[in-house]
Amino acid sequence: MTIQLIDDGHTPETVGGGPVASTAAGRARLVWRRFRRNKLAVAGLAGLVLLFLFAFFGPSLTHWKAGDNDFLNTQTGPGSDHFFGTDDAGHDMFAQTVSGMRKSLNIGLLVAALSTGAAGILGTAAAYFGGWWDKVIVWLTDLFLVVPSLLMLIILSPYFQGANWIVLIPMIALFNWMITSRVVRGMTLTVREREFVRAARYMGVPAWTIIRRHILPNISSILIVDYTLNVGAAIVTESFLSFLGFGIRTPDVSLGTVINDGSTFAGTDQWYLFAFPASFLVLIILCVNFIGDGLRDALDPNSTGVSAR
Repeated sequence: MTIQLIDDGHTPETVGGGPVASTAAGRARLVWRRFRRNKLAVAGLAGLVLLFLFAFFGPSLTHWKAGDNDFLNTQTGPGSDHFFGTDDAGHDMFAQTVSGMRKSLNIGLLVAALSTGAAGILGTAAAYFGGWWDKVIVWLTDLFLVVPSLLMLIILSPYFQGANWIVLIPMIALFNWMITSRVVRGMTLTVREREFVRAARYMGVPAWTIIRRHILPNISSILIVDYTLNVGAAIVTESFLSFLGFGIRTPDVSLGTVINDGSTFAGTDQWYLFAFPASFLVLIILCVNFIGDGLRDALDPNSTGVSAR
């Protein structure tokens, strides 16, 4: 007897004798069509691409570096030589803002990958294996949920003073996976009882292979949306920590440190020291949230049967 694994069109082996690639490609086209209907989501995607290009190629637009000092032009307004003006130490604010954006975006992407990955692995493992796996992971989740994450980050930060900024990535991710893990656990409890998962178990497919091939693809929508939203949340957390003096430290810069340095000038004639970096932070968060909302609607399982024309 031949058992054919079918997981309702999201992944596996064969469907009607044809390759799975066609099914996956068809679903991807459907998701993209739905995503394009959301004008804010498309605008957010275009805006985020432009912000990335600006962050990584912006330094080529000026000969100033983030750490350079122009002592002949301190506290000058925006101009042809200093696009965003200079602070009281002669730092070029354009170079500082671009460098800070690059650092904040890197931190956001890496933190989101760690936190969403941890949520996916721990949530599916707890629900699929059950028993002591479930008890330990649920206990850890509940423990981290009751711990005030921002307060813990502030308490832990001084112990890593002087360390590389990369240390911030696992620290922020450590307190950013719990809620998604609980959602993933609930979804996995439903998916593991479906026919294609049972058939795979009866055929002797290893547990982690079933999780990787059959369960994770069927809950991928929540993980994709969670990743996009975690990027924005991580950038805000890092910026807030740096604003308070607990995150990125000199000579490194991030949007948080640049905003912190310019915050005292927000209501003065040197408003540009605060306005430019704060505006880019707001734009990044808006774009990421628009993309997350668009992906959530496009990947909504309740509308997967609706044709997109």
